[in-house]
Amino acid sequence: MYRVVIPARYGSTRLPGKPLLPLAGKAMIQWVYERARRSGAQQVIVATDDERIAQLVREAGGEAWFTAATHISGTDRIAEVARRARWSDTDIIVNVQGDEPLMPEALLDQVAALLAEDAEAELATLSVPLESVEALLDPSVVKVVTDLRQRALYFSRAPIPWSREGAPAGWLSQSSHAGAHRHLGLYAYRVSSLQRLAGLAPSRLEQIEKLEQLRALEHGMCIRVATAVASPGPDVNTLADVAAVSALLEAGR
Repeated sequence: MYRVVIPARYGSTRLPGKPLLPLAGKAMIQWVYERARRSGAQQVIVATDDERIAQLVREAGGEAWFTAATHISGTDRIAEVARRARWSDTDIIVNVQGDEPLMPEALLDQVAALLAEDAEAELATLSVPLESVEALLDPSVVKVVTDLRQRALYFSRAPIPWSREGAPAGWLSQSSHAGAHRHLGLYAYRVSSLQRLAGLAPSRLEQIEKLEQLRALEHGMCIRVATAVASPGPDVNTLADVAAVSALLEAGR
């Protein structure tokens, strides 16, 4: 069994009030919550710093916890919920981003089971094969490489792994994305590992790449990675994304 916590803050540089944006007749956070409820999770909580978000979730029949406005990451927000709830150190929590209204519920079950089945892992996450060279070169697409036991070696916005033979004339001549995987922003933690991670200061590589999961790797934490059993739809970061995701939801995806 596991729990889901969805961190949802009101402030956003590009899209203020993003969790409340209307998508196909519902606020985005309601879509995320409802998909999570269809998973095998025993409990789903929206953790937010804004009463408007909390009120909407509650009016839709969901559970929302009001958390501190000072948190700098969703991990910190989830850690507050776990402390206040006094969950056991061995309990598993899945972190679902509040801007993923098309995240398949099967992936929540998959990432939780992945962690539960691996006693050595402290976190678990998922990836999908990269679909193009353009995605490999795109810094907004986070890539992950693993060892032979499917433990994360590194996450990067840079194109990894880099095919030397695929780029005989330099960077823009790259023709191969073989073996490259896109990281999905979905995590499972044991409560003890979550609290440890939230208690660590931002690390050097994390600050360079702006990827919080590098903090875990720099401190020697084991992250188990598996290929996702389903492909998630796009998340919402721009107004163009709002239109695209709304169309997919209208189509009944």
